[in-house]
Amino acid sequence: MPVEDELARRRYVKLVDRLESLMLAALRPEYQGYYGQLILNSDDLAEMGELKDVRRAAREAGRRLGWKTTTHLVGGRLFVLDEREVPEEIERLAGDAAAAAIDRGRQEGRRPRD
Repeated sequence: MPVEDELARRRYVKLVDRLESLMLAALRPEYQGYYGQLILNSDDLAEMGELKDVRRAAREAGRRLGWKTTTHLVGGRLFVLDEREVPEEIERLAGDAAAAAIDRGRQEGRRPRD
């Protein structure tokens, strides 16, 4: 039985490493590590294993990154979120980026269609 425990531990460590890598890749550098999120679809989850293990591994990966990690399962997707308090200057930067994206969307919506 110890061999199975060792294999399970190794799989778990690999899962934590993989999730940490995905979480890092999803960060926007200008937000200095804040506003972290990762969305895993049902195919991703099926590939990664048991939901409880994926959630546990995501929380551990988040701790490695300094996140206050929460997970939410919605419609077959797992949302992994960093819910730390965001510094004001980064919150302002993100708000400005969101407003600019909305403005671009509105402008594109007003263009005549061919």
